[in-house]
Order: sequence, then C-alpha cells, then structure tokens
Amino acid sequence: MTLTPDQIIMFELWGMPLNATIFYTWIVMALLTIASLLITRKLRPDVPPNRWRTTLEVIVQGIQSQIEEISRRPSRRLLYFVGTLFLFVAMSNLLLVVPGFEPPTSSLSTTTALAISVLIAVPMFGVNSRGLGGYLKTYLEPSVIMLPFNIISEFSRGISLAIRLYGNIMSGAVIAVILLGVAPFFFPVVLDVLGLLTGMIQAYIFAILATVYISTATTPSPSTQTQKDS
Repeated sequence: MTLTPDQIIMFELWGMPLNATIFYTWIVMALLTIASLLITRKLRPDVPPNRWRTTLEVIVQGIQSQIEEISRRPSRRLLYFVGTLFLFVAMSNLLLVVPGFEPPTSSLSTTTALAISVLIAVPMFGVNSRGLGGYLKTYLEPSVIMLPFNIISEFSRGISLAIRLYGNIMSGAVIAVILLGVAPFFFPVVLDVLGLLTGMIQAYIFAILATVYISTATTPSPSTQTQKDS
C-alpha cells in the first residue's frame, strides 16, 4: 500500500524525477484553468449565461457570502485567495472517483504548502488592513506577556491546518483499503459517494478556517475601535 503519492515517480523531466504529487497537482491546476477559460470566454452582458456559467456564479457567490458572513464586510481580495484554496482542494478530492488518480491533498507536502500559504497570507492581509505597526501590535495584546504565546499560536494554526487536511484524506484512504479487502464488489460505490462528500466538507472547512484566521488579523481590535469612535 502506497501511503503518499510522493513515493510514486511518474517520469523524469530534464533528469529530475517528478512524483505523483507534482504531476497530479499540475493536472488539477490545468483543469481549473481550462474550465475557467471555457466558462468565461463569452462573459458579456448581451450573452445569456449557460448552465456552466450559472453553476460557477453560484459557487462564487456562495463563497463570497460565507466570507462576508465571517468577516462582516465584503473583501474581493479575500474572495480570490480563499476561493482558489477551496476550488483546488475540492477539485483534488472530487477527482478521487477517477481510477488511478492520486489526490495531491493526500500528500503532507501539499497540505503543508497550503497551510504555509495561509500563514503568509494572514500577515499580508493584516498589514494591508491595519498597517505594519497596527498589525504587529496585535502580538502584544492584551499585554506584552502574551507575545511568545501569540507567536506560537500563529505557527500552530498552520501546523493544525496541514495535519487536519492530510489526516482526513489519509484516514479515508486507509479505511477504503480495509473495506475493499472485506467486500471488494460492494464498497467501491459507497466509498466513492462518501469520498466525494468528505472531500467537499474538507475543502469547505479548510476555506472557512483560512477565512477566520485572515479575518481575525484584519479586524480592528476593541481598543483601536474605541479610539476611533472617541
């Protein structure tokens, strides 16, 4: 049993071995890019939307409404970032139904990279919203004593994101192997349905947690808000 697609070497490119994680990540990226180009190629007011465009608009509006509900304000930049995370994780997990496909999210390197992107995005959004001094001040709240704990908390968020996503995908793979050994003709259909459901839930949870972390960094602290009101 192969626990991670990192162990599968697909081919060599210019003498460099490319494993399944990189290969299938490129496939997911290509599919998302091609699909977006095809769906939006006639994005004009005089052209009536087809069902694919309507589906995409529903997805985008759903993500946007969730972001606004959490952050309490519209943020198009946050929509671009969180929406990309959601679509990548969701597409990776949806392709589990394709025989032979190894989701890149079942690799700890991929989930760690996604978590690092969130860790980098949090201070970037925070500095853009509060300014450098205002964001750094949040590490001293509610007192200077909390500085090391706030720093540890910041990094623990990224670790928890990576482990949570990787653990859920891998646990599903392990359970699938066990059930297939028990009843190989009945469980595949059930596992495909459960895999799709679990994959969408994990994409949703990951996007929501990223939104919460970024919204926390960009929301004015109570003391700052009191000073503005006064």
